[in-house]
This record gives sequence, C-alpha cells and structure tokens, in this order.
Amino acid sequence: MTAKIIDGKALSLKFLNDVRKKAANVKPGLAIVIVGNNPASEIYVGLKEKKSKEIGFYVERYNLDENVKQDELLKLVDELNQNRKINGFIVQLPLPKHIDENLVIDSILPHKDVDGFTPVSLGNLVNDNNLLLPATARACLELIKSTGVEIKGKNAVVVGRSNIVGKPTALLLLQENATVTVCHSKTKDLKEFTKNADILVVAVGKAKMLKKNMVKKGAVVIDVGINRTAFGIVGDVDFENVKEVSGFITPVPGGVGPMTIAMLLDNTLKARELRKGLKF
Repeated sequence: MTAKIIDGKALSLKFLNDVRKKAANVKPGLAIVIVGNNPASEIYVGLKEKKSKEIGFYVERYNLDENVKQDELLKLVDELNQNRKINGFIVQLPLPKHIDENLVIDSILPHKDVDGFTPVSLGNLVNDNNLLLPATARACLELIKSTGVEIKGKNAVVVGRSNIVGKPTALLLLQENATVTVCHSKTKDLKEFTKNADILVVAVGKAKMLKKNMVKKGAVVIDVGINRTAFGIVGDVDFENVKEVSGFITPVPGGVGPMTIAMLLDNTLKARELRKGLKF
C-alpha cells in the first residue's frame, strides 16, 4: 500500500480563508520579534509575516541584533504587552545563548501568547481550557482529524517531549480520548512503541530517524521535523520508505509548517476576541 499524502498547504488555506472572513472588518494586530540572523528563523518569520499581511492583519516586525541585551529584549516584550494595537505577538525561537528563553517566554502576557508557549497557556491545556493552543500541536491535531480517522480509542505515540510540540500534542490527543504514549531520547527500544501506534507524531529534530520497519501498517504519521541536509530539507521520518506502509503521512515541507502558521493567525484573531471579552 502507499500512503495518502496529508496536504498541509491545502488544509491551511481552508483555515486561513476562514480567518480572513472573520477578520475582514477588525484587522487583528500581530507583532513578530526576531533576534539575530538565523537563516531558518528568517525563513519562518518571513512566511508568517507574508501570510499575516495576505489575510489583512496589521503586522509589526522587530529585527534585533544578535548581541541585543536580555534587558532590552524584555523591555520590548513589555512594550508589546501594553500595545493595544497588538493583539498577539511571538518571539521567534531559538534565541542566542546569552538570553534566557524561559524568562522571555514567561514575560509574555497569556492573552497575547499566540504561540501558546507560556506556562499559563500550557496550564490551561492541562485543564482542558483550550483558549490559545500551542500552534504546532494544534496543527498536528487538525492534520490528523483531516484524515477522517477516528482518534478515540486509538494508540497514539508522540516521539519527542518538548514543551513546544511533544507535551502539548500528547495532551491534545488525550483530550480526544486516544491512549497516548510519549517517547524520548531515553526510551528503550523505541520501535516497540512506534510499531504499535495507530497515530504517530514525530518531533525530535533528527533527519529520517523513523524508518519503515518502525511503523505499523496503515498508521497516520505526522512529521514535525525540519532538518537541513546536503540533499535538501527533510523531516524526522524516512518519507519515501515510510509512505509504503503508512495509511496517511505528512510531507516535509508542505505538511505541519503551513498549518502551524494558520493556527498562529487563528490564535491572533482569538486573542483579539479575548481582549474584547467575546466568546468563540
């Protein structure tokens, strides 16, 4: 069998069109902060800025020098917290080593945390209070749902335990009543777990680490990884071989990435509604 490709670009356009319609008369404000000139970050930020403007958002972009002092960055975060034109903002990760990423993220007001990274956002997720969900984790869930495969009762394995992707994705799958296992770098015999997964989400940042013999026939495979190699951009999944056994699979690029941007912009619209005290 050959897997059906889950087209993240096409699915993201459906979400973006919906956001565009809802935002037509309100023009939500998004700020994007990037520190340094990391090539990958430049690409991500450029895509986020482009899509935001395409659907009619007001966008402010801040390009800070790689040697910016931590206090200066925190000052900007505070200014954006207080800026009423800005409904939500992101600080693009990773940050330079001299800056405490956790401190910066913790300084973002929860109702402006459109990436869904703050402890409050993650705490809300634990309590099934899905206000501003982590963008990449929600992207994974929506991609899974788009296949039509029922999540309830399925064995779901998340490979990777980061606060940005792994943990929140596991929590969202739990909300959908899947039986969830989280694997990581200390997991013994990873194949034993992945081979039994009906739903498999891989987010470890290691090129093509998930092989064909590690995947259950017919499984839904979501590849979050983006790895730059001598042969181009590849995911954490050995795509060409794994697609021979899986039922559904996301490509890299063109899978999780476009959907993450769509979820980010949907969060920005929700953040505006939160500020106005509206329900959604």
